[in-house]
Amino acid sequence: MNDALELYDVTIIGGGPAGMYTAFYSGMRDLKTKLIEAKEELGGRMLIYPEKMIWDVGGVTPTLCRQLIDQLAEQARTFDPTIVLGQQIIHQARQEDGTYILTSSTGEQHWTRTIILTIGYGILQMAKLEIEGADRYEVTNLHYTVQELEPFRGKRVLISGGGNSAVDWANELEGIAASVTVVHRRDQFGGHEKNIARMKESSVEVRTPYAVSQLHSSNGAEIDQVTISHVETGEQEQFEVDAVIVNHGLKSDFGPLREWGLDMGEWCANVSGKLETNLPGVFAAGDFVNYESKVRLIAGTFTDAVLALNSAKLYIDPQAEKVAYVSSHNERFKEKNKALGVTDDH
Repeated sequence: MNDALELYDVTIIGGGPAGMYTAFYSGMRDLKTKLIEAKEELGGRMLIYPEKMIWDVGGVTPTLCRQLIDQLAEQARTFDPTIVLGQQIIHQARQEDGTYILTSSTGEQHWTRTIILTIGYGILQMAKLEIEGADRYEVTNLHYTVQELEPFRGKRVLISGGGNSAVDWANELEGIAASVTVVHRRDQFGGHEKNIARMKESSVEVRTPYAVSQLHSSNGAEIDQVTISHVETGEQEQFEVDAVIVNHGLKSDFGPLREWGLDMGEWCANVSGKLETNLPGVFAAGDFVNYESKVRLIAGTFTDAVLALNSAKLYIDPQAEKVAYVSSHNERFKEKNKALGVTDDH
């Protein structure tokens, strides 16, 4: 073992909402904590839709996703965990004493008593539009993510897709763009029912079952017309557009993690009700996990984080309290409350 390595109680792999909240709660439980994220910034899957409004986090009024990421990142740093960015963990080796050595794609190593996997759906890549030559327009007006809404103001926007993202962007852009057309190859949409109803009741034009079949450009640089084809009859229609947004879902890649021996399905790791994986000392939380009562919301992710961390704490110290004291009575917050001007009398 490398004597230069520093031993951590908990190493969290993945810097999305599950990972960030786990880092915060780990601090509440007074554990030496490290968080490792493969990208160069925290946020995970939330980075794909920074301009979306998040409505369904308890006690939080509608908040831009970008702002929620910033708030979660600030909260994660409350107890000064070590945060490592730009490293994908590719290998783990359990030592004779039960600790783990983690190795990243950069060759750097990390030593830890427990591991909490909060990696979502792994390394995500946008599913591209499968039309030859489409990639040439990615630098102009073919979009796979929407970072800001304002550039679409007054534009004729065509959205290809039928999941949550396509429906959400249609609703977000409906009052900003000159027109919004949604093209989906099935009659049924996969988004949340309320959002689908809102889209269909608005001025958004919905064309099903159609698929984008051709992109046209008069100057060779930007798309100005799109041909859509009926998936059953082949009947074609053309639309003049200023921007095309493609939301065909995400391709997931777990890479070498599948070689760790985890009990995994196609998308998720199977865990116990205590968020334990089948590997000793390895726990998981967030979108990466599957168990009977799993709730796939950001709010559910926070509960996962607490359960996984509590299990890690008891794995390290079986005599420890099963849960942390709530923040209003937790000694870890006494000095922080004083810094905010709050005393025990309030």
